[in-house]
Amino acid sequence: MGKEVAVSRDATASIGVETRTRHLRRIWEGVSIIFASKTAMIGLAIVLFWVIVAIFAPFLTPYTPLEQDWKAPNQGPSSAHILGTDELGRDLWSRLIYGARVVLVILPISESFLLPGGTALWGVFAALLVGTTLGLVSGYYGGWLDEIVMRLLDAMMAVPIILLYLIIMSALGASAVNVVIAITIVGTPGIARLVRSLTLDIRTREYIRAAETRGESPWYIMFVEILPNARGPIIVDAMLRVGYAIFAMGTLGFLGLGLPPPSPDWGSMVAKGREFILAGSPWAALWPSVAIASLVVGLNLLADGLREESMRYQ
Repeated sequence: MGKEVAVSRDATASIGVETRTRHLRRIWEGVSIIFASKTAMIGLAIVLFWVIVAIFAPFLTPYTPLEQDWKAPNQGPSSAHILGTDELGRDLWSRLIYGARVVLVILPISESFLLPGGTALWGVFAALLVGTTLGLVSGYYGGWLDEIVMRLLDAMMAVPIILLYLIIMSALGASAVNVVIAITIVGTPGIARLVRSLTLDIRTREYIRAAETRGESPWYIMFVEILPNARGPIIVDAMLRVGYAIFAMGTLGFLGLGLPPPSPDWGSMVAKGREFILAGSPWAALWPSVAIASLVVGLNLLADGLREESMRYQ
């Protein structure tokens, strides 16, 4: 009896090691796709730059994003302010890297201004949750439920994206939470349609039929059998949508419907800075514009590289 128990324990431990090894192998295969693509590596380097400067912002500048120097408004790059200052004498480098927190990193902007960061990520994450659930349910069940859900989402997609953002933000008001809600509402239809199309294909596979034969519940089949096998295109699409969300946040901030002042929102910085371009001070508008463009390009390059490499191995 003792030997049988020992053998059983050894077998269980061996299975556990094999499972962990298999999971690690899958993770490494996913990461290796990035390293195999030069395009993805360039995009990853750009994105990591902004993530790192956002995380370590307090150590990269002696200024806070709200600190004003009334003696040096609208100054160009100098030894004291490497990217210059805005109309209130605030350091542009400081506002730029703390502004990256608004977009990417879930950290407060400063001790005196506790607006939560990661707005674009929160919005895309919420859109993924809602859109993925709707797409799975609609694609798996089909029938009248599919028709109702898809027609409602089609009606939302018929409205131009910028106009939809303006309608939502005008109705809800400018705040970080409302920006997340707007990104969620606008992003959900596209994600739902993508997941639905993947579900329609995957639900015909033999392992789905086997799960149904075993008597597994529909929710188990959707989230354990279908969703993991559809994760590749969903991850790539999510990266692209983070870029869209960043661009939308910049547009809303430029139109005065983004995050409330004095947040170092890149779109608001461009809107304020453009007033002084003709006065010979383009820096306040130039640097946040470059930041938005570089981050969106980086995310698109990363997503394109992943898509190209993943299609190559199919």
